[in-house]
Amino acid sequence: MKMSYFADTDTLYIEFRSTGAADTKDLDDNTIVDYDAEGNIVAITMEHASARTDLQNVTLSGIAA
Repeated sequence: MKMSYFADTDTLYIEFRSTGAADTKDLDDNTIVDYDAEGNIVAITMEHASARTDLQNVTLSGIAA
């Protein structure tokens, strides 16, 4: 999983798999979800991320070996 924040566009991109997207759907005006050919979520794009999330406090927990 990889998260990238682009300050110039205030966009948060969360990539769950590095495979290409076969389908893309808008959840709302500011959230886009990419799916692979099997229907699994590949990535989520959030516009206006700083207004919708707390980008200063990102916590990662529950990592399995």
